[in-house]
Amino acid sequence: MAKRPNFLFLITDQQRADWLGCYGHPVLKTPNIDAIADRGTRFDNFHVASPVCMPNRASLLTGRYPSLHGLRYNGCRLPLNANTFVDLLANAGYHTAAIGKSHLQPFTDMPPAGKTQEEIANTIEAWKHDDGDYATEEPSRYRSDGRYEIKTPYYGYQHVDMVTMHGDRCGGHYHQWFRENAPNWETLHDSANQLLHNYSCPQAYRTQVPEELYPTAYIRDRTIDYLHSRNGKEEPFFAFVSFPDPHHPFNPPGKYWDMYSPDDFEIALPYNAHKNPTTPMQWLQNNWKNGGGQMTPQTAMMLNDQQLKEAMALTAGMMAFVDDAVGDIVASLEASGQLENTIICYNSDHGDYLGDYNMLLKGALPFRSITRVPFIWSEPQQTSATSTPALASTVDIAATVLDRAGIEPFNGMQGKSFKSVIDNGNEVRDELLIEYNDGVTRLGFEEPARVRALITKRYRYTMYLDQDWGELYDLEQDPRESNNLWSNPDYNSIRLELSERLNHHLTAQMDESPLSHRIA
Repeated sequence: MAKRPNFLFLITDQQRADWLGCYGHPVLKTPNIDAIADRGTRFDNFHVASPVCMPNRASLLTGRYPSLHGLRYNGCRLPLNANTFVDLLANAGYHTAAIGKSHLQPFTDMPPAGKTQEEIANTIEAWKHDDGDYATEEPSRYRSDGRYEIKTPYYGYQHVDMVTMHGDRCGGHYHQWFRENAPNWETLHDSANQLLHNYSCPQAYRTQVPEELYPTAYIRDRTIDYLHSRNGKEEPFFAFVSFPDPHHPFNPPGKYWDMYSPDDFEIALPYNAHKNPTTPMQWLQNNWKNGGGQMTPQTAMMLNDQQLKEAMALTAGMMAFVDDAVGDIVASLEASGQLENTIICYNSDHGDYLGDYNMLLKGALPFRSITRVPFIWSEPQQTSATSTPALASTVDIAATVLDRAGIEPFNGMQGKSFKSVIDNGNEVRDELLIEYNDGVTRLGFEEPARVRALITKRYRYTMYLDQDWGELYDLEQDPRESNNLWSNPDYNSIRLELSERLNHHLTAQMDESPLSHRIA
């Protein structure tokens, strides 16, 4: 019987697909991640199930869309009784570990915008109260000295090294470790002590935290420790290694701050390149021109070219640090003799507008900059690079990992295994669904946005709940999505066809679990 493979799953936060050397970025250098692609399969048309952290991460673990798994938007939580593919791996004898950002439960203790804790407590929900502990990632668990022991398994993970939040002030186990290793930690975290710089980009912050104490280094070192601990063990492992960068704030530490210059970058797709901006784009433009600011630090915004170039340069610095960390992790895996039996995957949970149409961050507008993410699958014996245009989704990852491990998926999993794409190039999808749900009202919408997009090899078709407008882009003729064909009469038949296809996907959003136990 062949030995079952290990899995090293590397994932970043808020990285669009084209921000890697192996995906053709003209400036950013990522030699270590590129090296994984050099002996793997690079997916060129891989999309998220939802272009937001929490819903998409839950879709990755469950192989289900947000409307079914229940973590619909940031601030919700994945029910503790949800099955994950990690549960199935553990049940089949894998040792499972999560190192870094999890974000399956809220990691702040703040109520959602516009609601008080009293209002939340007094709301009668459709479901009876779940008495499970959903505060595992909240700051209160990590304020004491020592190490907070997470009750495991945590969504299937037997070993958890938790990192919450973003930037240089991450929480979780990292924060407890940081306090122990930096006696002057409060000084390092004091905003008044940031190092001098001349950047005007919002959330550009030159941290005093040295490279060796930054979260990326912590995740690198804990991963190497974990890999060493598995050396010589009979049971295979699945390690989910999750970096909070290059998500904003823009604060790469040490040498990574000025590794790239804003002058190295250009705004290739300014706002005026869009022939017919949608209502939210117009709202963002007017809000920026009128100095309206952001509703929250995570809300999409527009900026001037210089500020966007600064954000790009700092994002590149954060990615350079991640790339160096990936190189050290893979080198450790190789030195331990485990590389020859380990599948390495590289992915991100969603993208960033990062200058497209002068926008930054992410939001209700599902441009490819936030829905298309890198995905690389590297088999141990693969020695050359391949790439595929096959459509695939975050919702497919669970089924694929289980397929490769020889484990049957659980009932109700919606994703499709793309193992055949890796093995012989046989594609499994003609189209895919993307969901977006907002938890608050913003970007000019009168209610929290509900968005559904259908992606085919040629088109992106998007419906916005209760709006008399939508989006239709011909990705073959217009890969930059700069000409919305929604109102073009020449595309009425195409619009009708795609509308019907989207309706089929929405009709399929019924939970098939649990199975019925009787005929009637």
